Formats: sequence, C-alpha cells, structure tokens
Amino acid sequence: MTRERPPHDRRAAAEAFLGAPRFAHALVTVSIAVSILATAIHSTIGWAGLIGVVAGIVVLAGLSLFARRDLIDWQGLLPISLMVFIGWATLSVFWSQYQWATLGGIAYLMAFSAIGLYIALVRDTIQIVRAFGDVLRFVLVVSISLEIFSGLLIDAPIAFLGIQGHLADGGPIQGLLGTRNQLGTVALIAAVTFGTELRTRSIRPELAIGSLLLATVTMIFTGSPLIGGVIVVLAGAIAALYALRRVKPAWRTFAQLSLLALVAIAALIAWAFRARIISLSNAGGELDYRLTLWRQMLVLIGFNPLEGWGWVGHWRSEISPFQAFAVAERVPVSGLNAYLDVWFQLGLVGAVIFVGMVGLTFVRSWLLAGQRRSVVFAWPALVLVVLLTSALFESSMLVEYGWLTFVVCCVKAARELSWRRAFTVPPLPDLQRD
Repeated sequence: MTRERPPHDRRAAAEAFLGAPRFAHALVTVSIAVSILATAIHSTIGWAGLIGVVAGIVVLAGLSLFARRDLIDWQGLLPISLMVFIGWATLSVFWSQYQWATLGGIAYLMAFSAIGLYIALVRDTIQIVRAFGDVLRFVLVVSISLEIFSGLLIDAPIAFLGIQGHLADGGPIQGLLGTRNQLGTVALIAAVTFGTELRTRSIRPELAIGSLLLATVTMIFTGSPLIGGVIVVLAGAIAALYALRRVKPAWRTFAQLSLLALVAIAALIAWAFRARIISLSNAGGELDYRLTLWRQMLVLIGFNPLEGWGWVGHWRSEISPFQAFAVAERVPVSGLNAYLDVWFQLGLVGAVIFVGMVGLTFVRSWLLAGQRRSVVFAWPALVLVVLLTSALFESSMLVEYGWLTFVVCCVKAARELSWRRAFTVPPLPDLQRD
C-alpha cells in the first residue's frame, strides 16, 4: 500500500502546479481565446455554458495569483481610473430599473476585468503579444475555414454561428465573431499583433508574414467600410510613432505637441467634410441604421442624463428601455458606439469617467511606445488606437475581448507610468537611436 501524502505536501504540490510558468501561459492563452470566441461559445452552449467557462477561468486565475503571490509586485495593483469606472458601474445598481440585469452585467464586467488583471500581472508584454498572436492565428484560420465550408462547399449559411456563406460572392464574411465588423476589428488587432511579432523576431519570419497575409485577406473579405476608416487612422498612428521614435530626446516634447496640432487639424478637416465621409461609409445603409439608433438613444438619455439607466453590458431586449429598440427586424445587442453606450447606461458622469480613463490609458501607452527602446511597447498603443477608433461604431470595447484587451493595456501602462510608483521606481530612460 502507498502511504498517503501529508496535507502540507499536497498543498505545496498544488501551489507549485498553479504557480508554474507553463500553467500561467496555458491559462492566459485559454482566457484570451474564450474572450475572443465568447460569441461563438454562447451560440454553441448558451449563456449558462459561457458563464460557467468564464467563472472557471476566474477561479483558476485567483488560485494562480495566490500561488505566485511572492513573485508579484502588488504596489499600485489597479489603475485608479479603472477602479472609479467599475465602482460607478456598480453603484448604478441602486437606481437601475432592471437591478437583476445590472447585477449580472456588473459580475460579467468584473469577471473579465479580473482575467485581464491576471494576464497583465503574470505575463510580460512580449509574452502577452505572443499569446494574443497564437489565439488570433487560430481564430482567423478557423473562421476562414468555416467560411470556405459554408460559402464554397455546402453553399449554405451556418445560422447558429451567424455565418451567412457569402464567400463565393466576395463577402461579407463573419467567421467566428458573428458580424463582419467584429471580425474586421479582430483581424486588424491581429495584423498589429503579427506585425509586432515580426519586428521583435519572436516567431519565424515566414510564419509572421503568412499571418499578416491571413489578417489582410480576412479584412478584405469582411467588406466593412467602417474598418476601412480604422485602417486609415491606424496607418497614421504607425507613421507618427515611427517618426517620434527617431526624434532626439531634446526635441521629443515639441514633436508630440506638433503631432497633437496635426491631429486637431485633421479632426477639423474631417468635420468639414463629414457629409462626404458619411456617404462613403454608408455601405448597405449601415451608417443610416446607426444614426437612427443613436437618435433614439439620445431621446432616452434625456430621461436620466446624469446617472444613466443602469449598467447592463450586453443589451437585453426583453427589458425596458431596451424593448424600445426591438421593434424593427434587426434587434440591436448594443448601442453600436461605446461612448454613447456608456452615456446611455451610466449617464454623463459615467461617460466623463470613461473618456478620462481611456484617454489616460492611451496617453500613458503612447508615451511608453515613444520612450522605450523595444518595439513591443508599441503594441498596446496601436491596439488601443484600433479599440478606441472602432468604439465609434461598435460597443465591443465594453464587453468580452474588447474589455479584456483594454484592461490589459490599462494595467500595463499604469504600472509603468503611475504616480504611485514614481517614489520607488526611477524615471524611464530616454529612447536611444537604433
């Protein structure tokens, strides 16, 4: 007979397993995959199955953090702006007219916040980029494979996944993300990730180039004119960041201010030609639909302008006031604009907190990208460009993969450029010329 191991030996073995780098790598990869594939998981096994998977990840992440407690710097654990936003969303349960839905939405928000925090704490930036890269390659390959199967082999839609089977007609395709805009956004984040992997030489060049081609082909077949606008903004950000990283430290402040002035001028020009831009972006009446939805939201915002109706995350068409938007054939599951959606759910106070939070996160990430020598620090800034720009016509930034990715970037940026760490951490060295 084998002697039973003492309890303290079993605990030590469990902590060694949960605190192992390989376990952290596996859990981070699974967490990212679940956040990106949440729509497909929900469509396959329902809300109960998805919530069960997310809850299991949160529990494992908590146990892993406990096992690694001596290896983690707990100072300034969470950005204050992020805590304030989550706190205000939590307080909205007191004035929400659908408290049970608000409680569920807050729990869902906190779950992905906790997972994002775990990822930011246990993995370096390059490790996070690699994990995102592996997951995004899988998602895009499977999405294209399913589109080929649906559009070319059986010539029929895969209804439960939202795949319409239009590949033979040149698109649009939806893949595992449910809509073409969501797939296009994920493909654009993938392009940024694959480009970072190529520049950092973290994977074989041929794999990185092939992945970039895959992301490009996916974006083309989504046929999303809205994604086209994000690509223009992203290209401008890449060019600006490339130039800033080669400016001498003494001139960098002047260069940043000049860039800010150019962005303001570009915004004014875009506003002056807004009618033309709207007409170019209104393929298939997409923008008309959004404008109609936003007008309805503004009317309802007027009833609770400061505090909002209460946080819910994903819209629930069976409860008021979301029932007012479910009268048409197309039932919206979000406000299709993250900023307006936050205003609608959390009022003007919540919108101001949200804009301040995302603005502070982007500024920190942008400064890090310009100061740090390694090109990997450009990844959070460029991913935020995609998220914040696409948030003008989608609300995906508020839930699941969008929120998790934002939390990762927010925590990473805050821990590198936090006033709470300024007394213990020396200032960042200036970027040297390569």
